[in-house]
Amino acid sequence: MSTSNSTSHRLTEEILGFIEAGVDAELSDATFNDYCMQLFALHYETNKIFREFCDIKKVGPGDINRWQDVPMVYNDVFKTHLVASFPLEQSVMACLTGGTTSLTQRGRIFRDEDGKRLVFGANKMMTGSYLFPDFEEGKRCRILILAPSPELAPSMGMAIGMDQTRQAFGTPDSTFLLGKTGIDVKNLLKALRESEASGVPVALIGATAAYVFFFQSCRRKKMKFKLPPGSRICDGGGYRGRFGVVTRDDYYAMVKEILDIPETHCVNVLGEAETATNLFDDALRRHVKGLPPRKRTRPVPPWSRVLAMNIDDLSPLPDGEVGLLAHWDLANVPTVLAVITDNLGYTTDNGTGCEMVGRAKIENGKVSPLPDEDRTMGPMGDSGIFRMLEAYTNFSIDLKMRFAKDLKVEPAVREEIEARPGSVASCPQVVDEILVAQADAEAAKLRDASLNTFKDQTERPLEWYVKEAEKQKLTDHPAGLQSEKQAQQKKT
Repeated sequence: MSTSNSTSHRLTEEILGFIEAGVDAELSDATFNDYCMQLFALHYETNKIFREFCDIKKVGPGDINRWQDVPMVYNDVFKTHLVASFPLEQSVMACLTGGTTSLTQRGRIFRDEDGKRLVFGANKMMTGSYLFPDFEEGKRCRILILAPSPELAPSMGMAIGMDQTRQAFGTPDSTFLLGKTGIDVKNLLKALRESEASGVPVALIGATAAYVFFFQSCRRKKMKFKLPPGSRICDGGGYRGRFGVVTRDDYYAMVKEILDIPETHCVNVLGEAETATNLFDDALRRHVKGLPPRKRTRPVPPWSRVLAMNIDDLSPLPDGEVGLLAHWDLANVPTVLAVITDNLGYTTDNGTGCEMVGRAKIENGKVSPLPDEDRTMGPMGDSGIFRMLEAYTNFSIDLKMRFAKDLKVEPAVREEIEARPGSVASCPQVVDEILVAQADAEAAKLRDASLNTFKDQTERPLEWYVKEAEKQKLTDHPAGLQSEKQAQQKKT
């Protein structure tokens, strides 16, 4: 085993120890900082894309001593380059990441065996702590999943993650109920009626849009259920407004009306493929612990840190101020430690929690919330927060893409995914197309193309990716560092 492989494996085992200690364990700032410095050194040594990135920024191991100063990689880089800090031939897991910037190219995220253990370990702990906080070790329940299965979309992060939840917390009759032709209504209704009759609680997990679609269908047919106490629902992936205006409060009201599940047992999850750990809101956990209700937030686990970054200069913002969310996640051993996203959000509780309120998009050289979070449409939005976001619609694209003097790009018009032929859909968009495909031929075409893309990712020989990685340079990236180099040359 090489020295770098040995270091990576040692760090994996020690970080897994932090994860297994649980979300309430303490990890001192000094210890977290020490592991960040070790990971920074490892990634600088083993990840040539990241090393080039750091060299252009003139930051290397020994130049910094705070985790906040580790260079943040913009998530768009994952969409054009293989950002791996291990030999790709050791890859055992691959998934596509959503294209919030590039609509025609999806990111490819690979993990080796240790990376797989980290991402599965982190999210089992997070799921148990926030979706099943009242379950003793080994307790299981029936899980009904409204999302594509790994068989249907083998490299979709949503499918992989929900299957892991099924395996870790589900009884043998747990099942995926969203297929290529839409929701398996017959078996979903059967399972819900069985839960009503038996008094045995169930857990529903899946894509937000799938639940909105199902609830609206139930309303039209005047169909309701009275699920037993202890039943719960977890949604993720976001809602694009395909099925009308639905705010987050509207969604909770529909869950109560159709399923008789109270808001305390509704949980939302935020997952970013570029960073290993999913973040859940804390409503159910607080209820189980007998804590007073409050505005939902997403606690950040001890092995991670999240900051909201000022778009003008990427300085950290105080609690409550909206900026671009950046993640430092020790479970990112196989990729890079620090990732800055185009998610707009804020921190809470002295930085120990966070909340996402929208995504930044590029439109005619300016940045503004994406249509699915636009307060004029209303879906899943918070109008109070979006009054704060109005400030983000008028600054220059150069400021948004400066990112600590890295990744400056040319302005581009953001087009909606339905409007661009040949574009590759994100996970929520795939779900939308599946839900309407039976009545919409164009949606069926997009569904088939997207599902084929998820399968192609898995079926393409690994050797192809190894060769691709060997010839990549960060300056080949259309949002890469060529302009930064040119700027430095002008200065000299």
